[in-house]
Amino acid sequence: MKHTLDKIKLSLNEMFSNSSDLTIKDIILKSNYKIKGAVITIEGLCSKDELAQSVLNPLMMHDFGTSTPQAALETILTSVSGSCDMTRFNSTQELIAFITSGFAVIALDGCDDMIAVGVQGYSYRSVSEPESEVVQRGAREGFTEPLRVNMSMIRRRMKNPDLIFEQLTVGTESKTQIMICYLKHCASPSLVKKVKTRLNECQLPTIFASGYLSEYLEDKSTSRLFSGVGISERPDTVCGKLTEGRIAIIVDGTPAVIIIPRLFVEEFQGVDDYSNRSYYATLIRLIKYLSFFFAVFAPALYVALAQFHPEYIPTWILIKTSESLAVTPLPVTLEVLLITFIYEIMKEAGLRIPKSLGHAVSIVGGLVVGESAVNAGIITASTLMVVATAAISSYVTSPLYPPVTILRVILIITAGVAGLWGIVLVTAVTIISMCSKTSLGVPYMSSLSPFSLRSMRDVFIRASWKKLGSHTIRVQKFPETEEK
Repeated sequence: MKHTLDKIKLSLNEMFSNSSDLTIKDIILKSNYKIKGAVITIEGLCSKDELAQSVLNPLMMHDFGTSTPQAALETILTSVSGSCDMTRFNSTQELIAFITSGFAVIALDGCDDMIAVGVQGYSYRSVSEPESEVVQRGAREGFTEPLRVNMSMIRRRMKNPDLIFEQLTVGTESKTQIMICYLKHCASPSLVKKVKTRLNECQLPTIFASGYLSEYLEDKSTSRLFSGVGISERPDTVCGKLTEGRIAIIVDGTPAVIIIPRLFVEEFQGVDDYSNRSYYATLIRLIKYLSFFFAVFAPALYVALAQFHPEYIPTWILIKTSESLAVTPLPVTLEVLLITFIYEIMKEAGLRIPKSLGHAVSIVGGLVVGESAVNAGIITASTLMVVATAAISSYVTSPLYPPVTILRVILIITAGVAGLWGIVLVTAVTIISMCSKTSLGVPYMSSLSPFSLRSMRDVFIRASWKKLGSHTIRVQKFPETEEK
């Protein structure tokens, strides 16, 4: 179907309601037939210099002679424009997708097709070190917001033709572009198919962050506390996971990449583990596991022992704890919950307020919640110490902070009602639900359940690179998930 300029401009003005950022520049090509054309862009998404050098100047200076509009279009594709990013298309939907992505679209009156030229030039944050995944050794760059920049950072590290990028559009209103990234010889075709199916089923109107897609990628499970979808801001981390058969999903406008499937034991692994010597990496990893269990169980055990099982507390500690609890007005369970919630309030305040006021929150928290509250007899020093240490320990495994916080509160309440038996019950239910959870069909608790001796070399300990490099374990090869 031949497109007329008047019809194209009328259609665009109706769809964009004459929006002021829609720019349509009429041109007349130098030819015997005075071919009419237009260059369509969205203001603010294109580089004006690139637009002039790659599109406008070549079009206005070239002599098309006796070429027809269709022949002129072919000439533009082959010998006029100097851009290497050119795409031919013929639908209105593609036209809208291109101009809203920073392309300049060339339309000629009476031509079947149009040409999209890549002249993107919008402002974006430069590549910098990610704040949530700081490392002592290794690269100091993390993902940024533009989709193409993030793709290039992965491609630069994986110089392999088997690295595949497949583009999808999600969000019925936002039309957000995403890229499914995987290594063809590593990723299971069935896993790739599952990811595509679930993304196509996503019918959210807007998608502005990776978290919008997480629930659609999750398997149906009784466990909602822990996620089988990982998020990373580091390209080197993503590349390492791709070699294990994982699938990465890059969302345009988000400085973080989704990694799926995700296993529980990976929450305790870090980039520095593989940069340091194995014995030191093993020590750090054990500290992470201990910190996780302390963050979850310490406040609840303190409540259970102080309220129901004082006989398990050493005498000299029991005497001091009993004396301090006797002079405070609140029961130990309520006291622990109160301090926990106050700490969460302080944390949220520290995140939301301007950085210039952050020191004020720290000072007020240290003086009022800490020293003043203890001296006034509102809370006990031992309670404050246990809750504060548990809160600090939860940051050692920062990706697990949300489930750790929820579990901590549940266990505190249960310990205040049923003591140690309540803690045992909640722990058993949590472990059962975690063991039943899967991520794209891969057991979430692999390599612990089902148990895999070979993959245990990178769970509690980190074996030497000679052992780790001898055989790469891929997620689809875990027990119960190997393809038939």
